[in-house]
Amino acid sequence: MNPQGERWTAEQVLALAPDSASRTAGGRLATPGSWSGTGARPDSVWGECVGAGGRTYRTAVDSRDSNRPRFTCSCLSRKVPCKHTVGLLLLWAGGHESVRPTDEPPSWVGEWLEGPWGARTSPVAARPPSASASAERRAADRARRIAEGAAELERRLTDLVHGGLAGSNGGTREEWDRAAARMVDAQAPGLASPTRALGSLSAADPDWASRLLEECALLHTLNRAYARVDRLPARLAATVRARVGITVDSAALLASGPPVRDDWMVLSQDDTADDGTLTTRRIRLHGTRTGRAALLLSYGAAGRAPELSLPVGSSLDADLVFHPAAVPLRAVLGTRHGDPEPAAGPPPGVGVEAALAAYGTALRDDPWLDAWPVVLDGVVPIPDPDAGRRLADAEGGAALAVDACRTGESGWWRLVAVSAGGPVRVFGECGHRGFAPLAVWAPELTPLRR
Repeated sequence: MNPQGERWTAEQVLALAPDSASRTAGGRLATPGSWSGTGARPDSVWGECVGAGGRTYRTAVDSRDSNRPRFTCSCLSRKVPCKHTVGLLLLWAGGHESVRPTDEPPSWVGEWLEGPWGARTSPVAARPPSASASAERRAADRARRIAEGAAELERRLTDLVHGGLAGSNGGTREEWDRAAARMVDAQAPGLASPTRALGSLSAADPDWASRLLEECALLHTLNRAYARVDRLPARLAATVRARVGITVDSAALLASGPPVRDDWMVLSQDDTADDGTLTTRRIRLHGTRTGRAALLLSYGAAGRAPELSLPVGSSLDADLVFHPAAVPLRAVLGTRHGDPEPAAGPPPGVGVEAALAAYGTALRDDPWLDAWPVVLDGVVPIPDPDAGRRLADAEGGAALAVDACRTGESGWWRLVAVSAGGPVRVFGECGHRGFAPLAVWAPELTPLRR
């Protein structure tokens, strides 16, 4: 056996974090310079972290059961696990040599592992013998905190609308940042992100009032939906919980969800960095037989690339398990039934009107949807100085605006170059700002990523 036991993946660690702020803060601490006295053995991981004020925090994890780990930390954070625990586990998961295998842990770790679950431990470590009962209590406590946060945000939105958008100019960035921080404290990261985005709407934009009202309406709908989440249909309730930030652990999903086996074509793969501490990788797939779209998310901390990587343009015979939702899209990769092989050809595409209809149907079931994947076929990129950049059906008729922010100058002109004025097949995402191309097939059907 590995003297450190089976290492967890960064995704497993990040799934334990109570909110996005803990993931970001933990990512900053996932460096050797933040830690001393680290070590690991098959049943535990430990270390000491020096805080900003010079105080040393002792952190340990009972890692024998990755589905029900126990944590302890001498910091005063109410979050479980705290940022120190997340940082230590990310450092260990990354395989860094600073976390070395050790037969005997320090005495304080041994006492915690062998002793009763007393006041020295975190609330998770102090659970009673019934782990399921403890998990239910933690879930109920988080649900209560989210409900309180949503109610507080609802009061702020109501005051804003009743007071008039013009008089307030939508509020300052600092005010919305503070409101977003409260949502993080309430363990509702899904509410924090759109709340923070409200502060970026500038009164210099001629459409700022309309955009602010639209975003406030979406937040209002989500707040009210969460207040009634127990009375919603199961799939819609799952969507609402996911939108406020309550996600299902990947291991639990794989153990309980029905697998969907298909030859999954890899259409695109891209990475985004969060403050230089956390890298999110998005892999978009298309099921050859089922025709389903799927999105795989994986994470890497402290500058490390995410572990999951699939070659674009390949096809993989595998099982996927989809997260429960009104419009299932995000999935977890399960059993692989072979190695990736070159795909036989691009997926089938549709015209602009059919793509807009598919996007509209998805929005009907999930009004908070940011984007929906579609494959356009027979479209021509048109740089119209008056109407803006568009993708138009080659035979005339409908056209779709291109999302300039996501596409960028280089992405647009590469698309134009591949097209050479003729129709192409393009994969991308329909969103409220337009279509963002992610892959294009030239007439010889060779995929070209932007």
